[in-house]
Amino acid sequence: MSIEPATPVSQGSPSANSHPDSAVTDWAIRLFAVLRLSVGFVFLWAALDKTFGLGYSSSGEKAWVNGNSPTKGFLSFVDQGPFASVFNDLAGLAVVDILFMVGMFAVGVALIAGVAMNVAAVSGALIMVLMWAAEWPMAQSTNAGEPTGSTNPFMDYHIVYALVLFALVAVHAGRVWGLGRTWEQLPVVKNRKWMH
Repeated sequence: MSIEPATPVSQGSPSANSHPDSAVTDWAIRLFAVLRLSVGFVFLWAALDKTFGLGYSSSGEKAWVNGNSPTKGFLSFVDQGPFASVFNDLAGLAVVDILFMVGMFAVGVALIAGVAMNVAAVSGALIMVLMWAAEWPMAQSTNAGEPTGSTNPFMDYHIVYALVLFALVAVHAGRVWGLGRTWEQLPVVKNRKWMH
């Protein structure tokens, strides 16, 4: 499989391979593909583990297929930040469970396949920002006065994942070791850039 520049190269514009050290650039393109697959696996695994209780974050008896809520355990214990009561009220609602699980699964599959990267980035970033708001890293103590254990007043892994998703879109990471090029040529997708 050949690796082409992330964006079409016009006359006079630099290409990935015009760099004096093109092996580094090709390596970077492959690294973004590995990053895309890795982040996709994080989303997909979280959905599968919560659905089937594969024993990592969810045990078998806490699996969604066994009638347990994948959001209740997290959202019902939110105890810091201005949205704590909102997240507590959302904990365990069927519609919230379905949206969360379908979102995590769909983002994971899209990233691994390298398709619908724009939609996956926006959806995945929304999930991450909502989880960030639930954890509210700016709070140094919970509403009960206990330390939150937050290590940074703003930046945490949720924001980093959201930024990574948009970086993957920017470099067209779905085209390398993925079905991105094929997806983008589908008649229903071709003229709808938001679906790329």
